Amino acid sequence: MIYLCIKLLHILSATVLFGTGLGTAFYKWHSDHHGDLAGIHRANQTVVLADWVFTTPAIVVQPLTGLYLLHIAGIPASTPWVFWAFVLYGIAGACWLPVVWLQLKMRDQAHEAYLSGMHLPERYFSYARIWFWLGVPAFIAMVLTFALMVIKPAQLF
Repeated sequence: MIYLCIKLLHILSATVLFGTGLGTAFYKWHSDHHGDLAGIHRANQTVVLADWVFTTPAIVVQPLTGLYLLHIAGIPASTPWVFWAFVLYGIAGACWLPVVWLQLKMRDQAHEAYLSGMHLPERYFSYARIWFWLGVPAFIAMVLTFALMVIKPAQLF
């Protein structure tokens, strides 16, 4: 029973992690391209909040539940699909850390522009481009991680 409870928590946290990432990325990208400063301001505030409320806890829960499931099932962490899942998770995390910094900067820039009635600085759009492109390998890594979790291939190479 404990295995199924932990597995459910693992699947739910993976869903929250992936869904929040994809949802906030779409929401922010759409607001940035719509051009409405009030919408951009609101979107940036919401994206940062969603990262703290949903993404961060899921990032912590994922490896903890994954390692516990491996332990319960007696699957060595050196199993190829497990090893590569952790590598891919690390790649996604390595992309996410600078994204958090960029989101905080863009949130602050949007806030200042909104309060002052000024245009967003060019740096905001530079940050937004970097933010977007960091999301591409993170998204691919997460999709591949999901594939490994479902397929659990005996041999990878």
